[in-house]
Amino acid sequence: MPKSSENATAGSKVVANKFVFTEKRLAKLPLPSSAQRAYFYDATVRGLAVAVSPLGKKTFILYRKVDGRPERIAIGPVQDLTIEQARNRAEELNSEIARGENPALNKRRIRDEATLKELFDTFLEHHSKVFKRTWKNDQSMFKAHLSQWQFRKLSSISKVDVINLHRRIGARGKISANRTIEFLSQMFNRAREWGWTGENPCIGVTRFRERKRERFMDGRELKLFFQSLQQEENTTARDFFLVALLTGARRANTQAMQWRQINWTTGTWAIPAESSKSGEAMSVILSPTVLQILERRKATSKSEFVFPGKGKKSKHFVEPKSAWRRILARAKKIELAEWMEANKGKTAEDFKKQQEADSFADLRLHDLRRTLGSWQAATGASLLVIGKSLGHKSVAATQVYARLNLDPVRAAVNTATAAMLSAADVKLLEAGSDEK
Repeated sequence: MPKSSENATAGSKVVANKFVFTEKRLAKLPLPSSAQRAYFYDATVRGLAVAVSPLGKKTFILYRKVDGRPERIAIGPVQDLTIEQARNRAEELNSEIARGENPALNKRRIRDEATLKELFDTFLEHHSKVFKRTWKNDQSMFKAHLSQWQFRKLSSISKVDVINLHRRIGARGKISANRTIEFLSQMFNRAREWGWTGENPCIGVTRFRERKRERFMDGRELKLFFQSLQQEENTTARDFFLVALLTGARRANTQAMQWRQINWTTGTWAIPAESSKSGEAMSVILSPTVLQILERRKATSKSEFVFPGKGKKSKHFVEPKSAWRRILARAKKIELAEWMEANKGKTAEDFKKQQEADSFADLRLHDLRRTLGSWQAATGASLLVIGKSLGHKSVAATQVYARLNLDPVRAAVNTATAAMLSAADVKLLEAGSDEK
């Protein structure tokens, strides 16, 4: 046991017990004789000490005066560090002090700064929910990809961390990886605007190359799709898909479509700015076919919404996924039936290959919007007219769009609608049931 001169005295005064640290001597350090910690100093490295708590916890610290004030900087538990590691860290801290820095102040800043979860909560309330209709997507993205860092201080997240995260997510999905890093970068940029002085670790992280989705239905697929729609008994789902296809409107807008937004005289649908992805009010052209569908629905409607739902909260049609899967599966069955009729001499192996070649496996609801745009292009509409009809926002073309009247847009939509219906060889669907 160390000599009695190494014991700490009571009160705030500490006896300067200095000796060369060894594992044996540190293991035999006595408990303090009071409720305060006792300090024992290394004779090898300036300021290195071991603090012993009344419960026996031993911690390496650096005790130095910085800018005239005494500072005790924690290095780490004695049980977790070797004496050599503690000395090396103490030397690093001494070098920082020699350069005019205050390691204790830096530690306090890190301790007091926000965690990533705290930043996200602030970002969600003061940015996402204020400026983004899709703020729930931010919640999902944080939970899926960033929650592992939720308790980390902002300054502890490095560029290398971000690069590794991007690579890990990219192994499962490159687009998800890119969106996650873009979202994280937005949060760090906001943190800087709100007073955080650190650097954005996402800057300079190379994104994966993305290919824009170009999926749309050709004439053969349209025919099968319409045939399947004709057999759909749920008229709300059926008419919803038809209107989504023939207007090119976004899913959320079509779901929340209200009768008061329809101008029967001009044949237009007014989407308010607060509901538009671009943040600007939109006027959507309604072709004669769409107007007939709406007139039929209006005759029996008791709701403010064109496509009412059973939910107590939204009151409009919300979840089309089950109907969408049902319609695509039926379209595939129709395709197989037609193939069998036309290929009666084919073998069972040929039929199996045809079954596996699923024409509708990769068709998504958003592809209805692309289908209208593609058929507009195929029937000669200009890119400006297509952009206007679909509500695309382009900085370079904003002024042109502002001057573009709806007549050429109407002509393009009507021409494309007629072409799609002609290719599908179908007539306007009749009324049905909403039971499914």
